[in-house]
Amino acid sequence: MQKKYDVAIVGGGTAGCACAWSCAKLGLKTILIEKKPYLGGAITSQLVIPSMKTEHKNFNTTFFDELCKAAHAKNAQITYCDGNKGWFNPLLLNNILYDLLHDAGCEIVQEGLCISSNIYTDTIHINNNICENREILSICYDEIYNHNINSHDCIEQEYIDNAQIKKTNKIFAKFFVDATGDANLSEISGAKFLPFEKSQAMSLRFIMSGIDKKAFADWLTTLDADRNVTTACEIDGDIHLSTACTWDSSQNWALKPIFDKAVNENVLKDSDRAYFQIFSIAGEKDKIAFNCPRILSDKDWSDMQPNDFNILRAEAQETINRLKTFCQKYFVGFKNAQIYKIADEFGIRESRRVKCLYTLTKEDIYEARTFENPVAYSNYPIDVHSVKKDDYTLDYVQKTYEIPLESLIVEGFSNLFVIGRCLGADFYAQAAARIQPTCFSMGEGLAKYLHSL
Repeated sequence: MQKKYDVAIVGGGTAGCACAWSCAKLGLKTILIEKKPYLGGAITSQLVIPSMKTEHKNFNTTFFDELCKAAHAKNAQITYCDGNKGWFNPLLLNNILYDLLHDAGCEIVQEGLCISSNIYTDTIHINNNICENREILSICYDEIYNHNINSHDCIEQEYIDNAQIKKTNKIFAKFFVDATGDANLSEISGAKFLPFEKSQAMSLRFIMSGIDKKAFADWLTTLDADRNVTTACEIDGDIHLSTACTWDSSQNWALKPIFDKAVNENVLKDSDRAYFQIFSIAGEKDKIAFNCPRILSDKDWSDMQPNDFNILRAEAQETINRLKTFCQKYFVGFKNAQIYKIADEFGIRESRRVKCLYTLTKEDIYEARTFENPVAYSNYPIDVHSVKKDDYTLDYVQKTYEIPLESLIVEGFSNLFVIGRCLGADFYAQAAARIQPTCFSMGEGLAKYLHSL
């Protein structure tokens, strides 16, 4: 039996979940295919919290608001730091997202890897030019799951490999949405990509437990009076805090002398302090999330081989061990702290960017250009994490800018769309548009457009 849908979304991260929930709520028959065994994308697999604060205009934020409400009910969300609602608990968010999408009527496939697409191509005339017009008819994905069976239970298109079944499924849909973050569906469908310009630094985030947050917060806020950098307060009976320090010389970080001492005493390498940022976690009384270490490789990650990632991960985990020792030795409240969890995946800020009907540019951001069909508003700065010292870009904007629908419509295709960090944007515009609230809005805005067709 052929499976037919209105919308097939590949990728269950922030943008994909928002799009799937919104499509289902609008009455579209929707399937979401996620390659990992959990939803949430960067939030859950990369431990990327909190969501960065951006424009509060009420525009395509219904899903984000519903997620905050559902997470708060499970003690997995707080509102902190000048009204930022996006302080989530990455350890709990998968189940919350699953319930939201399931209750909305979305079909969810986890551990489903999209492997191919069936394309129909014809030619059309645009401005007296003959152009290719491609339509995705169907996609195939492998569904992998553990199951205790014997060889006699095998059926057509299934096989047993180390107590796993792998089943290839084909689905048909009217519209296909690439929400993979890595532009995987666009790649296998033959879409064009924008030129590679340079890389942003990756990270490998982790969480420590066993921390006396009250003692740490008291010590930290006494050490650093700059509340633009270091914050701490009590919310619902729990201490929440944040602070940061980098090796860049542009700011006189309060923690810098402590990092200098650790480097001089050979507790840390100089590169270990390239970027250091920590956040408390909603619902976790003794845990703190670390937005570090920074991966100091300027390679185009999309061209890296698996062994390259293995080498980088091994180096990053050695840095994490040094940072653990550093915190235990120099931070008040960390005497009994231990590594609780290391992210499953590297935190990737910059992706392959798909060639769409419109390429959002840094001039669009700086000049706050408006568009006929916006899907998101933002005032988040152009935020580029460099692998080099004193090469960090954080350009604040003065006005709200817009993300146009045309930056989500893949050029040359009649029914392929892209949402999330691989949208049609230049390097610097992508560095502003990649944050989670904007990705949520992209997904919801695209769903409304698909419903209108």
